[in-house]
Amino acid sequence: MPVAQSILITGCSSGIGLCCAHGLRERGHRVFASARREADVAHLRDAGFEAWRLDLDDPDSIATAVDAVLAAGGGRLDALFNNGAYGQPGAVEDLSRAALRAQFETNLFGTVELTNRVLPVMRRQGHGRIIQNSSILGFMAMAYRGAYNASKFALEGITDTLRLELADTGIHVSLIEPGPITSRFRANSHAKFLQYIDAAHSPHRARYAAMEARLTRPGPAAPFTLGPEAVLAALVHALESPRPRTRYRVTVPTVAFWYLRHLLPTRALDWIAARAGGGGSR
Repeated sequence: MPVAQSILITGCSSGIGLCCAHGLRERGHRVFASARREADVAHLRDAGFEAWRLDLDDPDSIATAVDAVLAAGGGRLDALFNNGAYGQPGAVEDLSRAALRAQFETNLFGTVELTNRVLPVMRRQGHGRIIQNSSILGFMAMAYRGAYNASKFALEGITDTLRLELADTGIHVSLIEPGPITSRFRANSHAKFLQYIDAAHSPHRARYAAMEARLTRPGPAAPFTLGPEAVLAALVHALESPRPRTRYRVTVPTVAFWYLRHLLPTRALDWIAARAGGGGSR
């Protein structure tokens, strides 16, 4: 059995976060689960988790949650899994400053702030694991996903920088890059689309109709979709291995596009990406 470690996970209300919380607890790790809504925190506690409200858009919430986790853990925290995020759909020309700001507040600014709050603890311990849940869209752009692309590209850049800066500290930094995974991601994205995108007055309105059909369609929306257990397997290795990888590519599309991105000229890659994304319909 692995050595039990304590880990804080964000975005545990459903999908990847909830699956990983259950999976790591079953392996004997001490899981501090968090979610943005109080109702979801209550459900996590009913399921037996030590859980707190943590809203990445709210600095006070981040500070309060970290203080509570450290108090519960006796001032110790072995790992952080930055999983909480959402995807803002829409063409770049339809993205307002408010939409972009909201996307980055959650997917980048809040994630970095949370990470920076736990790093002093890990430095004092002389060890730790920072594990970031990125995406295939963190290195491969696709149309109508510009805000999410930008936030995940930025997350990958700052994570690579952090890894270099922590190279001599005993703190390991890893990126998980999932492709299509079964979760509530599409439903949450559709809500953000309705909130921020004026589809009726957009030159992209015909494409938006196909995109909304994808976001609201039941069942897997893309080929090679895997369950969240695929991310759990990568997280287990990143947490437990004495030599965790810097990147974990999850699902066939992620692996395929990683190699294609390094082998093909840009225009050829654009052609493949356009067909893979289906103009937002896939």
